[in-house]
Amino acid sequence: MKSKLTPLAITYFIIAGLGLITAWTLNPLGLANGEDYLDKWFGSYLDWVLSVDLLVVALAIVVFMIVEARKLGMKRVWLYFLLSGITAIAFTFPLFMGFREMKKKSLQIQ
Repeated sequence: MKSKLTPLAITYFIIAGLGLITAWTLNPLGLANGEDYLDKWFGSYLDWVLSVDLLVVALAIVVFMIVEARKLGMKRVWLYFLLSGITAIAFTFPLFMGFREMKKKSLQIQ
């Protein structure tokens, strides 16, 4: 039986690892320095632009993940959203994409 782990899936998993490392490194540093996330995210008009932009992208990602998970028969997609709250979407989205790639390979979808 051929492995479902493709080069593209491996690439997504590496990116997910980078997202996890940055979240687990930078978030504790911010908390240790007493940073206020909401104040930083929504402090000035430029912060609002960047923050709302990222929130809209995150919403699009959530919709994409739900649609793709249903289309491919991937179960428990809600776990990625739960993990996003604990880690970061920079980790969970590429993680989802890696498992999506493996699922597509197992179904032989290009």
